[in-house]
Amino acid sequence: MICFDRLWKTMQEKGISQYKLTKEYGVSNGQLDRLRKNQPVSTYTLDKLCVILDCELEDIAQFRKDR
Repeated sequence: MICFDRLWKTMQEKGISQYKLTKEYGVSNGQLDRLRKNQPVSTYTLDKLCVILDCELEDIAQFRKDR
């Protein structure tokens, strides 16, 4: 299972809120909801988040075998 727990920590470290993602960067509330629920998102969305947050994929997503 892909888990996005690291995304919220990275956002906090970078000073970017969910509000800012939606209003300034055009990330939809639906995509944020999918990320909160660890549901599938597109590689386009992951790429966009990495660019916005200036980070690597492993800073926002993690594969977990145990779930």
